[in-house]
Amino acid sequence: MAQAAVNISSKAAPAAKLPVWKWTGKTRQGEERQGEMEAADEQSVRARLGQMGLEPTRVRRKLGEINLSLPGLQGGVTTKDILIFTRQFSVMIDAGLPLVQALEIIGTQADNPAFRKVLLAIKSKVEAGSTFADALSEHPKAFDDLFVQLVRAGEIGGILDTILQRLGAYIEKNEKLKRRVKGAMTYPAVVLVVAVGVVGALLGFVTPTFEKMFKDFGGTLPAPTQFLVNLSHGLVDNWYWFVGVPVAFVVAFKVTLRQPKGREGWDKFILKVPLFGPLVRKVAVARFTRTLGTMLSSGVPILDALQIVGRAAGNKTVEAAIMYVRAKISEGKSIAQPLAETDVFPPMVVQMIGVGEATGAMDAMLNKIADFYDDEVDVAVGALTSMLEPIMMVFLGGIVGFFMIAMYLPIFSIAGNIK
Repeated sequence: MAQAAVNISSKAAPAAKLPVWKWTGKTRQGEERQGEMEAADEQSVRARLGQMGLEPTRVRRKLGEINLSLPGLQGGVTTKDILIFTRQFSVMIDAGLPLVQALEIIGTQADNPAFRKVLLAIKSKVEAGSTFADALSEHPKAFDDLFVQLVRAGEIGGILDTILQRLGAYIEKNEKLKRRVKGAMTYPAVVLVVAVGVVGALLGFVTPTFEKMFKDFGGTLPAPTQFLVNLSHGLVDNWYWFVGVPVAFVVAFKVTLRQPKGREGWDKFILKVPLFGPLVRKVAVARFTRTLGTMLSSGVPILDALQIVGRAAGNKTVEAAIMYVRAKISEGKSIAQPLAETDVFPPMVVQMIGVGEATGAMDAMLNKIADFYDDEVDVAVGALTSMLEPIMMVFLGGIVGFFMIAMYLPIFSIAGNIK
């Protein structure tokens, strides 16, 4: 019995971590490759490289590294990692490499340690008999529903390489769209931060110096100067309010957005805001048509596609509209009529989708709409930026100008009295 207990405890003990080996090798075409691999010894590394079709030229054990990362701050999988993987993987599958071998090569060469771990875990699942799509679905933080469903459709239809090419194009265009919108928001955000910093520095450090000088001369301060002096005293004496209130507002805003009602209200409001509302609507239309067109052209059923597209909409109002359309289609209606009833999508989009549905080329029509609205987003971003630039410059210049006038009014008054 004692011996049995020893055996059981030894089985429960965790396996020792294998050493990591850095390797360099050449393909049959003479191309040099390099990467890292976990293995018991150098011979195992060379044997696995041979199975991968590589001739090892150098294999050495990787020295231990000091882990300086803090809990919760480790880097995750980025969209760039997914895009590079999709591009490389589609080329390898198109060239006829087995699935496991392609995952092994890309996984060992991945620069991001977190993504390398994900890919090698997927490779192990596929080796154990799981489908590629099922293995991907176990890592939702790296591969979303859209990616998994398209891969599943590609596996079933035997066109995985084509699906991966479409996915790569979709991810690339989606990222370009995000960069355009972020670029439009960056300028006003930077100017606002600079304005807050300038005002804080002027009130906290410059105004007290001028106030001391004015007291030495005596007399009554002009109203603008007295206003700045009082504001400076309020900032210096109650700085925790000026810091705490904005922080509390941001925290409360984020907590509100996590609530379903709060998120719905904000998303409905942002679509009606002048300047920003039309841009948000165009981005939503471009994302909806691009995603739905990619999924339909890949063979995903429309009800499944709409459910995934709705979750990826990024706006609760748009998501509710898509779910309404999905419910009506499941009742036997066409897609164009319920789209028009939602009042979320422009009439031109609804009409073009209706034409695509009638002609049996809805996926192609959706991609054309997406291309058109990508250009519309470019135009809207350019117009928004050109409109915000002078507004923000006048705003910042007005603040500095008011401060300069308020500070120099007493000096002009003193100079007049001396004369």
